Amino acid sequence: MEATAFLKGLGLGGSLIVAIGSQNAYLLRQALKREFVLTCIAICIICDVVLIGAGVAGMGQLIIQAPSLLFWIKIAGAGFLFWYGLRAARSAIHPSALVTDMNNAAPDRRTVIAAMLAFSLLNPHIYLDTVVLLGSIGGQQPGSGRWYFALGAMLASVLWFSSLGLGARYLTPIFSRPSAWRILDGIIAMVMWSLAISLFL
Repeated sequence: MEATAFLKGLGLGGSLIVAIGSQNAYLLRQALKREFVLTCIAICIICDVVLIGAGVAGMGQLIIQAPSLLFWIKIAGAGFLFWYGLRAARSAIHPSALVTDMNNAAPDRRTVIAAMLAFSLLNPHIYLDTVVLLGSIGGQQPGSGRWYFALGAMLASVLWFSSLGLGARYLTPIFSRPSAWRILDGIIAMVMWSLAISLFL
């Protein structure tokens, strides 16, 4: 029973987290630039683990019963996603090749942490996926199965974010060309704007 719940959490958690979103897009970009990659991976994993655990523990019902909370998260999240989409679009118009020279100016750790937290916590979809959906399904597992389900979903997050962040280095040759960055930033801009619009639909 516990093994079934664990595999169910692993499968469902993996299917939800692999979808392209603002969090994954930002992590991928940082990984390609090789800027504070481990910090970004850790933030993504910690946020997911905490939210999944809170959902299974019952926080999902609180969010469902407090629509005003999600409304204000939507407002803040949409504004942030739209602003970052503008930045990505500007980068797409004026692309630059991937340069790994350590002498190049890079954002400081605080800026990257703040951005990664914003992408992780200002997107209402992450609460709907982790807290509400995974939490409600995990909460239906009998006995200790709910926590095995949560562990499976948490492991899916660990595997995905680690693979995305650490595996991006193999794409470095491709992103040595400005055209590749133009395409990536264009896709990121469209993802950010579509997510911002979807928050109100």
